[in-house]
Amino acid sequence: MKKCIAILLLCALSLSLFACGGSEESGKTYKIGICNYVHDASLDQIVENIKARLAEIETEKGVKFKIYDDNCNADANLLTQIIDNFLVSDVDLMIGIATPVAVAMQAATEDTDVPVVFAAVSDPVGSGLVESNEKPGANVTGTSDYLNTDAILNLLLAAKPETKKIGLLYDIGQDSSTTAIRSAKTILASKGIEVVERTGTNVDEITLAAQALIAEKVDAVFTPTDNTVMQAELSIYEAFANAGIPHFAGADSFALNGAFVGYGVDYTVLGKETANMVSDILLDGKKPAETAVRTFDNGKASINTEVLALLGFDPETLKTAFAPFCTSIEELETKESF
Repeated sequence: MKKCIAILLLCALSLSLFACGGSEESGKTYKIGICNYVHDASLDQIVENIKARLAEIETEKGVKFKIYDDNCNADANLLTQIIDNFLVSDVDLMIGIATPVAVAMQAATEDTDVPVVFAAVSDPVGSGLVESNEKPGANVTGTSDYLNTDAILNLLLAAKPETKKIGLLYDIGQDSSTTAIRSAKTILASKGIEVVERTGTNVDEITLAAQALIAEKVDAVFTPTDNTVMQAELSIYEAFANAGIPHFAGADSFALNGAFVGYGVDYTVLGKETANMVSDILLDGKKPAETAVRTFDNGKASINTEVLALLGFDPETLKTAFAPFCTSIEELETKESF
């Protein structure tokens, strides 16, 4: 009898240990390093939505994510330190917000098995991050905020058909602007529209560049998904509006910070999809090399109604003019953060 009891107790203990092991596995903790390029409304929105979606996945999948969250503030030396800290912390995956961060992470992890998921990279192939969007080919994949330049210029010209001179406002050092600005110049040249380029590398320089465009009496201004201009938007939008110059930019976050129209990717969706890709790789075993870069429909036009009133556009007339060139139209008001 004593032997039977001992055997039963041993079996019970074994089952208990097995159950604990299964519980521990289902509650596994994954370490993720997130680095943002700079604080601005667009990129911060992405980070917030990555974290929010990862929190949902924790509940859905019964896992834990330990997140190391940092911002290099466009400082290359600080970026290197942050990535080194991630590697020392033995993270399971890195998330790079914007092209410079993703490129630095790619270089730092080439000889490791740490996967990298990027977010808001406008041209993943052109920046050398992937071999192709369909088959990235290495340890890096992610989400792209590629901008349909032709579409946003169609919106601009639908709003102001009489446009003869357009200002291009951007940071010449931003990879996110390079392709879109080159495309814009080609499109506008084909339409016989004069182009005035003004650039800056920080908020003060962008503010001066905006004032120069006003002095040039441009009919409208175009900015792609440029992080430096995004930082400066709250400082320049009133000057453009008071001068009667509509500012068209490459994301709804620009309009939330005062631009007349934002057109492009919804960064809330982009952030959540970035987190879903992280889950695919860490939890489902998908390989970055074989996981296609995710792109989005650039079909939403966001109109800032306060600026619309200052510029004197009729809302219904404007919506009718925009309708052929976008899949949806939303109205919003200026916010400093969101």
